[in-house]
Amino acid sequence: MRESTMTDNHLKTRFSLLRHAPTVWNREKRIQGCQDSPLTTEGEELSRIWGQRLKAHKWDRILVSDLGRSLRTAELINTFLQIPVTSTYLLREMDWGEWTGKTYKQIKKEAPGVLAEMENTGWDFCPPGGENRNAVWERSHRALIEAAERWPGVKILVITHQGVIKCLVYRLCQRKFLPEEPSILYPNYLHGLIYDGNGFRLKDLNELELSGSLE
Repeated sequence: MRESTMTDNHLKTRFSLLRHAPTVWNREKRIQGCQDSPLTTEGEELSRIWGQRLKAHKWDRILVSDLGRSLRTAELINTFLQIPVTSTYLLREMDWGEWTGKTYKQIKKEAPGVLAEMENTGWDFCPPGGENRNAVWERSHRALIEAAERWPGVKILVITHQGVIKCLVYRLCQRKFLPEEPSILYPNYLHGLIYDGNGFRLKDLNELELSGSLE
C-alpha cells in the first residue's frame, strides 16, 4: 500500500504487533477470549527469548492488552527492554461469549454447522453473547490512534492477541475474513504498521522472526 502524505503536524509513529506467548488454554486448544489462562513453561521461556531478540532493536515503549497473558508476556520481555509499559482494555482479545473456555471440537459437537455458518459471515462473525470482528477492529484501531496521538514519532511494541492482530492487518489488506482466504501471518513474528496522522499503512508483515533458541 502507498504511504499517505505526512501532515506538517504529525510525525510517523511506528507500531510492531506481537501476539502474546503460548498459554495453557492455547495448548489445550480452548478459546480464551476475554478470559485468561497462564503462560506455559515454554511460553515463559519464549517470552524471555523474545526479550533478548527485541533488545537488539530500538523501542520507546510497550502498549499491551490488559489481559493477564499479554501482561505477563510484556513483563518478561521488558526485563530486557526496560521501557515504559501502558496497558489498555481496547486491545483485549475478541469476546467469545458463550463459547469462551470451549474447544472448537466441543462447539461443533454442541451446535453442528453453526460455527461453519458463522465463519462464512466474515467480519460479522459473532459468537453467541460475544462481539463481532468489526467491534474488535474499531476498539483496537482506536487504541493505536490514541497511542500515536499521545506519543507521536515513537516506536511502540504492541503485545496483544491473534484476533486483534488479524483485525488490524486484515482491514488494511481489505480481506473479507473468510475461511478460504490463505493465511498471511506467521506465528512468532512482528507485524509492522505506521501511522502518520492521515491513517495507517502496512510497513511489513512478518517483519521480524522471534522464534527459536538463541545461539
